[in-house]
Amino acid sequence: METLNRQTANIIVWLLLLAMPFWIKALGGYTELCTQVLVYALAAMALNFLLGFTGVLSFGHAAYFGLGAYGVAMTIKYLVASTPLALLVGIVVGTIAAAIIGWLIVNLRGVYFAMVTIAFGQVFYFITFRWNNVTGGDDGLTGWSRVPIDLGFTRIDILHNPTAFYYVVLAIFAVAVGIMAFLLRSPFGRTLLAIRENERRARFLGIPVERHIWLSFLISCLFVSLAGGLYALLNNFVDPRALRWDMSGNFVIIAVLGGMRSFWGPMIGAAIFVVLQDYVSSMTENWMSFLGLFFVLIVLFFPRGVLGILRRKSLS
Repeated sequence: METLNRQTANIIVWLLLLAMPFWIKALGGYTELCTQVLVYALAAMALNFLLGFTGVLSFGHAAYFGLGAYGVAMTIKYLVASTPLALLVGIVVGTIAAAIIGWLIVNLRGVYFAMVTIAFGQVFYFITFRWNNVTGGDDGLTGWSRVPIDLGFTRIDILHNPTAFYYVVLAIFAVAVGIMAFLLRSPFGRTLLAIRENERRARFLGIPVERHIWLSFLISCLFVSLAGGLYALLNNFVDPRALRWDMSGNFVIIAVLGGMRSFWGPMIGAAIFVVLQDYVSSMTENWMSFLGLFFVLIVLFFPRGVLGILRRKSLS
């Protein structure tokens, strides 16, 4: 019965995502908002791979999100006007940086790990902020835009067609989510859960804990870099704020808001966060106060997030 319920929930999620550009307009939304939900959902689900399923908190994931975004933007502007190649470069740049930094900090735990990730993230932020000639500095990198995808037999116009771009992002999102789900159901994923539940016991069983945490960090940052690349393509613009610590905070908030230890929780959190941000910010400049209050209330009264509330109601 539980497996059947999970499969039904998965089908409902994918049907809602497939139809989102159409039903979101009935709620006063627009297609680009749908794409932003997917991008933030991918970033938060990638963070949750490390936080929710491995038990390691990072406050520096914006660094790899921003590196992915700048990798895409700089490739299109300075190297080759190719969307797939630019996306690949963004992923590679963010993943290489994560591999090096992860190797340096993998022995740290708890607040020390979180603080060091913030420190490394701010290093990348100040580099992009100060390197005006290449990154555009605080003004951001302009003068480029996503280009149509040439498949040889056809071209997908993602430049002028927001709906086409949404479905391209949805296809990439589906592949990324499928890979994460496969990894979490594999022996590797079960080992990560064992480390999360009791690291000392996992080490006693002979599990190379540091290696698994490093791999989890690497995989998480790979998908965050992918989300950053899609973020740059969505906006046709990138600036240093994509690497700043508060962007990392947004990912953590989204994961906790939706349900940190559930697979689809961060996606639900992303939908709530992005839609609320868009709606409230159109009404007041103090929109961050309202979002902060909403987040505090969720944490205080529903620590398992919105998905935890839905599960509790379904069981009652």
